[in-house]
Amino acid sequence: MALNNGTEAKPSVKLHARPVVATIILIGGTAALLLSMALAISVGAANISLETVWEAVFKFNPELTSHQIIRELRMPRAIACAVVGAAFAVSGAIMQGMTRNPLADPSLLGLNAGAGFVLAICFAFFPSLSYMSIMFFCFVGAALGVAIVYGVTSMAKGGLTPVRLTLAGAAVSALFVALSSGIQIHYKVGQNMAFWYHGGVAGINWQQISIIAPWIGGGLIGAIIISRAISLLSLGEDIAVSLGTRTGLIKILGLVFTLVLAGAGVSVAGAVGFIGLIIPHFARYLVGVNYRWIIPCSAVLGGLLVVLADIVARTMNPPSEFPIGALIALIGVPFFLYLAVKQRGEL
Repeated sequence: MALNNGTEAKPSVKLHARPVVATIILIGGTAALLLSMALAISVGAANISLETVWEAVFKFNPELTSHQIIRELRMPRAIACAVVGAAFAVSGAIMQGMTRNPLADPSLLGLNAGAGFVLAICFAFFPSLSYMSIMFFCFVGAALGVAIVYGVTSMAKGGLTPVRLTLAGAAVSALFVALSSGIQIHYKVGQNMAFWYHGGVAGINWQQISIIAPWIGGGLIGAIIISRAISLLSLGEDIAVSLGTRTGLIKILGLVFTLVLAGAGVSVAGAVGFIGLIIPHFARYLVGVNYRWIIPCSAVLGGLLVVLADIVARTMNPPSEFPIGALIALIGVPFFLYLAVKQRGEL
């Protein structure tokens, strides 16, 4: 359609969204997240009252053992659960929006397995690496896994489809897991890798929080900044281009933010899967298809899910802990199978 000044009008697209519901989720979800974190701090091998938790946070007394337990052990763990859950959820939302793949999830597209493979190499050959170095190599492994999955799928006739991406991710993940297992057995580093594979945040400390927080915070802010462009990409690349979106740049930025978020999460919590699959779908169902709402809501809901999962994991059979990754998989696997059945026509 031509305008009077001779310029061509860009087509307009209205994205279905529920801003009121999204606002309620952001406010109510944040309140629920804070309350859940307080509960997570209070429960454990020794239960501590919420009143004591409040005093330890705002009126810290280093002479009290309960305050030291809260400050040095339980607060870092609760914060780690919240930020890791947000990181995994938002990375999944970015992947689903950019690829238009409802099955996209960092754990299903080779990212976790790639990070695990490189981590096994680090434990076997470079056991004295610092935490910052291990985190960097987790990024490298995650990028390697995603690059192989996308490269293999792109060469197939018909290009990228949701089910092809998932099948390629499963195959590449199986390869990396097999190689990792071989390294563990030969170099006897299985004990070091066992915790990582099970997933969890036990033993997290303030130093690790201080390292990952800027990365995850930057990734979340970046994801929110490009959220409008991701919304347009989710409608199709042709529509995004017609609306003036620089799709190549957005895909690069989206991939970088995904690797930063998922890589940081994996380096802390290990191979916790399905958060990036479940939460974006749930957020999309509640708030609509506009990623300006999906991404922040996914961050809140993802953090809430992992904090609650950690509480259940620690209280199911105390003093033993149930692995968070296995607990979330009890929900994630049936949900994945349901989505896979819906997408079977795209094979």
